[in-house]
Amino acid sequence: MTINVVIAGPRGKMGSEAVKMVENETNFRLVACIDHKNNGRTLDAIFPEVERSIPIYDDATKCFENHKDADVLIELSVPQAGYKHTRSALEHHVRPVVGTTGFTEVQLKELDEFAQQNNMGCMIIPNFALGAVLMMKFAKMAATYFPDVDIIEKHHDQKLDAPSGTAIKTAELISESRKVKTQGHPKEEETIPGARGADLDGIKLHSVRLPGLVAHQEVIFGSPGQTLTIKHDSMDRSSFMDGVKLCVNKVMEVKGLIYGLDTIL
Repeated sequence: MTINVVIAGPRGKMGSEAVKMVENETNFRLVACIDHKNNGRTLDAIFPEVERSIPIYDDATKCFENHKDADVLIELSVPQAGYKHTRSALEHHVRPVVGTTGFTEVQLKELDEFAQQNNMGCMIIPNFALGAVLMMKFAKMAATYFPDVDIIEKHHDQKLDAPSGTAIKTAELISESRKVKTQGHPKEEETIPGARGADLDGIKLHSVRLPGLVAHQEVIFGSPGQTLTIKHDSMDRSSFMDGVKLCVNKVMEVKGLIYGLDTIL
């Protein structure tokens, strides 16, 4: 079965990798793109290696209205536009696979309800790298035995949200395996606000943003006399494409909102 795909954010580093992946997959067919800067142009004018004249729209609704054969939206833009694109896709019976992070809990609930009502799948994936998903699974396992933990996530300096969706998802999984606790000295005081990082159920999250980085995370567990570090590094965005490909196929089968690759691996 051929799956017709729309990509939002094709000029981004993730989006350009997704364009290459979709074009190289025999059962995927790229039918349109959504990009706020290139309305009315075609993708081959931006990417010479793309041989077909794939239309570009700056309006998601118009895109889906003109391409009623679209099956899946790969959403890789920015949080402000990402929610609108995802909601519009569901309204037009197009199944979203979303790598954009930064959605609120209210937005996630609304998307889940809308997907359920339309009997469709919608996947929100904080990290498409299969190694990162395994890191999260291993961290959840370790938290049963090591309840004291800090998460350090590092990304490129153009990332808009902090902490990352991967760090938040990891903390949520860890929270399922341990009781909420306050870490560190009970009289601990930050002499500079934020020095100890963000706090999610007593888990400290630290964000690093520097040029040269792509996507990296360490989960550091502490226990008397020992530490355990679970680490994952994505050095290139091609590392995410196996996960994107898996989700495009899987979203055709599921119903409602799926949050995180760990739920389907």
